[in-house]
Amino acid sequence: MNLAVRCQNLTKTYDTGGQIVTALNGINLDIPMGELMMLVGPSGCGKTTLISVIAGILDQDSGLCELFGENIQQFSSKEKLHFRARNIGFVFQTFNLLPALNAAENVAIPLIINGMNRHLAKRKAIDLLTQVGLGERWTSLPSQLSGGQQQRVAIARALIHNPRLIVCDEPTSALDHETGLNVMHLLKSVALQKDRSLVIVTHDARIFEFADQVAEMDDGHIINVKDASLRT
Repeated sequence: MNLAVRCQNLTKTYDTGGQIVTALNGINLDIPMGELMMLVGPSGCGKTTLISVIAGILDQDSGLCELFGENIQQFSSKEKLHFRARNIGFVFQTFNLLPALNAAENVAIPLIINGMNRHLAKRKAIDLLTQVGLGERWTSLPSQLSGGQQQRVAIARALIHNPRLIVCDEPTSALDHETGLNVMHLLKSVALQKDRSLVIVTHDARIFEFADQVAEMDDGHIINVKDASLRT
């Protein structure tokens, strides 16, 4: 089985004003290529910390996390940045859109970072915004968009450069049911490609049906991984 992500005995702690909080406590998790895995569990159980380590945004304290067979914690800061720019798309729960850029410019950022001509990158961004129902809002600044519209811009930005791993933190939390389902169909179509994978942190039971596997977390541990594939 080809793996997109392999985590072994991952630990991560935070110092919160002199008190040590354990966010990850010996995480073991394999995420296969070509599948959509959902991480579920109560707030504060370590889900966002785990996907941040997987995406190379945070460093673990100990243990191993490999992406496509690479241990990116051994990379220099510059090498890690280039690896993430090519291989990872991240949908943040707080969206992290740049306020001075319009929707298309925000979505085009990963393409420009990877060296694409700005005009072509903008055209591709508008095309993808159209797919998520925002084709007529591509000139809007984030402040001119609703929370749900900003979320769709953030999702388009994560998908635009065809990353091998897409990591999403509550991607449907600000969306109505119909829009959320449309976004999940788009994300699922990406995950079904054999050379890509998708990891979603969610509390939204409406989208559980899209998962191939569901990993349950509690208190910094993976307590169960269920095969939830609906493929025929």
